[in-house]
Amino acid sequence: MSGLTSPTGSPDVLSPLQSDCGNNRSGGRRSSVGFKAGGNKTSPRCLITETKEAGVAAAGEEEIVSPSSKSPRVKGSAQLARWARARRSSRSGRTTATMNMQAEAETQKLSETAVDAYSGDEDGESDDEDGVPAAKCVYMVSDATGWTAEHAVHAALGQFEHCLVDQRCSVDTHLFSQINDVERLMEIIRQAAQEEGLLFYTLGDPQMADAAKEACQLLHVPYVDILGPITDALQSHLGVSPSGLPRGAGAPPRTLSKQYFKRIEAVEFTIRQDDGALPKNLVQADIVLVGVSRTSKTPLSTYMAQKGYKVANVPLVFGIEPPKELFEVDQDKVYALTINPTFLKSIRLARSRSLGMGASSRLSYSDMEHICKELEYSRKLFHQHPQWPVVEVTGKAIEETAAVILRIYHERCSKHHMPRISRRY
Repeated sequence: MSGLTSPTGSPDVLSPLQSDCGNNRSGGRRSSVGFKAGGNKTSPRCLITETKEAGVAAAGEEEIVSPSSKSPRVKGSAQLARWARARRSSRSGRTTATMNMQAEAETQKLSETAVDAYSGDEDGESDDEDGVPAAKCVYMVSDATGWTAEHAVHAALGQFEHCLVDQRCSVDTHLFSQINDVERLMEIIRQAAQEEGLLFYTLGDPQMADAAKEACQLLHVPYVDILGPITDALQSHLGVSPSGLPRGAGAPPRTLSKQYFKRIEAVEFTIRQDDGALPKNLVQADIVLVGVSRTSKTPLSTYMAQKGYKVANVPLVFGIEPPKELFEVDQDKVYALTINPTFLKSIRLARSRSLGMGASSRLSYSDMEHICKELEYSRKLFHQHPQWPVVEVTGKAIEETAAVILRIYHERCSKHHMPRISRRY
């Protein structure tokens, strides 16, 4: 199912799913239905029904479950329990540091207090302590590395930076990767239900995806299937059924391609050419970055090298002439980086503290007057070389700046603005 879904329904009415699971019970003992042929795991249908029962009990609906027929306790993971305790503590006004200090002397007492605090929230107490709303939980589940889900969610969260920054709608994200077991999946969804979280998942196995969908519907957990709609669209477009396996699973070993060796060569070259080293090799570079200290030259170089580009970077220092090789290479390869002076000062102050620089060295490195002189020197140099595109890096992520540079690079290489085929599968 595509899109954000938050279903509602009555827990008193058994769905066909719950009825099927009930048929597997005999004399109060559930029969073992294999998830795979010859397996010994409980069926996904029964696990989802157990998830519903656990959710009803956690919500305090004692009138549905009699005292003599309580649901068995489900053993949760230690990591999920720690997250739950941390959120309860934040709601009751305690910081993590305070909790850690008290833990050595009264671990058991803190555990009981955390349970009481959570029960108080269920009874209707406000999560808003001292005017600061509790952070919203976002869960990301993947049967592989989780890269797709994590980057998709973080890209979407970028649309809410205006409120995330000042904490009016803070968000806690939790990534669960390599989830290939239905029981583990149900455990995560139960935790999301307790935390009133939003669930995103990328599950290649249709059976796992359906289990996640049905469990979320039963526990009223809003969810988004990121991979499903894209897979369905490709299936329709290509006319081929998907494998239903996590990316790379079950595939034959791949031979190392030319692209792989090109990337390795680019990374090795970029490491050797960092911070103006070996200027005689600038002619071999695909891209040459220039800028004053702390304008992200090294992380930019490393990021683009991993994409297969040989990148060199040359620092611009006030009072020191750049190496002559910089002006001898093809000037279309050179890209200039600039930054806001106030922003640069804050970065340099943090950097000097982390390096343990002395007060005198720190003063000259992060002094605003000195920074302005450096930036003015770099601007004059950029003006003398109009072929150098000047890229503003203030407040930008490495990926954003790299995208700008690579767009210009490919426009110059191809002599037109049509995006190139980035990779042929």
